[in-house]
Amino acid sequence: MDNIAGSKSSLTWAVQLSVVGLVVLWLLPTFGLFVSSFRTVEQISSSGWWKAMFPSEQNLTLRAADPDDFRMPQGDLFVVKGNLFEDEGISEAEISVWGTSSRDVAAYTAGETADLGDGETITVQSNGAYVWSGTDDQISGRGQRVFVTATTPPEFTFANYENMLLDPNNSEGMARAFFNTLTVTIPATIIPILVAAFAAYALAWMEFPGRALLIALIVGLLVVPLQLALIPLLTLHNAIGIGKGYLGTWLAHTGFGMPLAIYLLRNYMVGLPRDIIENAKVDGATDFQIFTKIVLPLSFPALASFAIFQFLWTWNDLLVAKVFLIDATGQTTVMTNQIVELLGTRGGNWEILATAAFVSIAVPLLVFFSMQRFLVRGLLAGSVK
Repeated sequence: MDNIAGSKSSLTWAVQLSVVGLVVLWLLPTFGLFVSSFRTVEQISSSGWWKAMFPSEQNLTLRAADPDDFRMPQGDLFVVKGNLFEDEGISEAEISVWGTSSRDVAAYTAGETADLGDGETITVQSNGAYVWSGTDDQISGRGQRVFVTATTPPEFTFANYENMLLDPNNSEGMARAFFNTLTVTIPATIIPILVAAFAAYALAWMEFPGRALLIALIVGLLVVPLQLALIPLLTLHNAIGIGKGYLGTWLAHTGFGMPLAIYLLRNYMVGLPRDIIENAKVDGATDFQIFTKIVLPLSFPALASFAIFQFLWTWNDLLVAKVFLIDATGQTTVMTNQIVELLGTRGGNWEILATAAFVSIAVPLLVFFSMQRFLVRGLLAGSVK
């Protein structure tokens, strides 16, 4: 019964469940990265992103107010009163235990009074309110440091994005790298498409000697590792005066992407209805007119398909940019290289790394989801004819 036309195979559900599983596996880390980019470093270090909507227990280092400005006389002593959370901008937090030394951060429970010696004391309540009292010499200098373990409400902030994208004084920001990456990616996507479209039409519909050998050569180039050509190409660029720069990077990406572009577009164009091409030739159309007015509009799914591939490959590239673009000045660094440098300088700041990583994948995600229907049509068009 499974082989009867119109009946569903028993494997249909297995395929659908597998697809759902793959989608979930792909979405979970992306969503986790997105959530983490809006959290503070304390929340990231205290709980996972899946607990971002719930209160979390954090170990905080707080300090009492400056006694030179806030102390008040009380008998023979001086007293400083306030709330430990006010300067940190934290509200509705609840302290469970606290201490005055990093070696014992849970020495006291909320409401207890700590004896700091020679009559100096400090009392901390569960809501962060404190009373610090002592003599003139004791209540001076910097405020008393207090280590607390507190349950804080969930908090989301745009500060990470403001720091990485909008702060002009942040030399580790992603703004410059973002525009550098756009400068590399957009021309490196458009140039190979323009060249490959002409070549694909010639290989698909124009008769000339050696056409089959050219097609075989292009197929062979698909399996050649680009690492083999990096040093010879860089030597050539230096010899002809291009050196390291955007022009050399565009040419390198064009060369490395050309075999796949010609292969995909040629396979698509050769499958177009022959009658349309032949009728146009009978009506006196030239090859250029046929290409621009008939073949190119009909090949839009294939063009979009390769554009997605080339854009994603160029946007995420690090190797070609390292060889042909990035120099010691850092003015032309791209996002992938900026993230690598952040791993070395800010490896412990997960909120910064998460924000930088999500900024780097935001544009590829937008491109992929906005053009994914063309990707599927372009890839499958030649296989079902």
